[in-house]
Amino acid sequence: MKKYTYTEKKDTRSGFGDALTILGNQNENVVALTADVTGSVKMGTFARQHPERFFNTGIQEANMIGMAAGLTLEGKIPFVATFAEFISGRVYDQIRQVVAYSEKNVKICASHSGLTVGEDGATHQALEDLGMMKMLPGMTVINTCDYNQTKAATMAIAEHEGPVYLRFGRPKMPNFTPENQTFEIGKAVVLNEGTDVSVFATGHLVWPAIEAVEKLEAEGISVDLINIHTIKPLDEKAVLNSAKKTGAVVSCEEHNRLGGLGESIAGLLANELPTPQEFVAVNDRFGESGTGDELMHKYGLDADGIYDAVKRVLKKKQ
Repeated sequence: MKKYTYTEKKDTRSGFGDALTILGNQNENVVALTADVTGSVKMGTFARQHPERFFNTGIQEANMIGMAAGLTLEGKIPFVATFAEFISGRVYDQIRQVVAYSEKNVKICASHSGLTVGEDGATHQALEDLGMMKMLPGMTVINTCDYNQTKAATMAIAEHEGPVYLRFGRPKMPNFTPENQTFEIGKAVVLNEGTDVSVFATGHLVWPAIEAVEKLEAEGISVDLINIHTIKPLDEKAVLNSAKKTGAVVSCEEHNRLGGLGESIAGLLANELPTPQEFVAVNDRFGESGTGDELMHKYGLDADGIYDAVKRVLKKKQ
């Protein structure tokens, strides 16, 4: 396996914030909105440099989405950011009606997603958001794995015409993808080529997948490892090519098993190439309070959980 290393851990939300600052300096049509969590979503530098283009609406997420949709009518490119649970669940009606249905060019940026919010507890741990957003017609859904990829994705969605849901998180993760990468929406990234099993990982599960694959390959198991940063549109060609080569699939995500990446892959395979599959995901339950690492281990969303899932699917394949 190709050796992946990192020199530092950085939170993915900072990748968003740093890119937003660059965009603000490059394009006067870029505007930013948040709901009283400026520091938490790393919008502070943008706010200081461009106060006339920054709007803190207070805890009024629904109004914030309406404001963003209205700003697009004047040619603005609004980046709307708050916690994933609030930006998806609390204002789903507004996103559906005034952004997705109306095809507005709003960039919905969701921080503090998944179990890695940790001690904030179940009420703040968005585990349904990817499914909610991918069901909206015309909505592009992206879930990045590290600081560099989040920064590149933020730059890319500014050029994309149409609504986007960009998901990132709070914890510091290994920053291992290229610094000056080109982010292609809808284009999966092959991290390792193998022939025995396909592992498709997204977001915070990409690095644990790398760790699991290193262990598996040391045991002689050849793994095709693919980073699916775009949940919708799914890179169907990459999924099918890999599954055809290996005949066994594992999907990995910090999300409910229902409605996430794994179900998108399963639906594609059911129609095109029936293949044994295992899911590394939260199994239809809420989270709880605890450190991010503790919760990821308890719910099986770590290198050990991925390793075990590969072993299970290989038995199905046999």
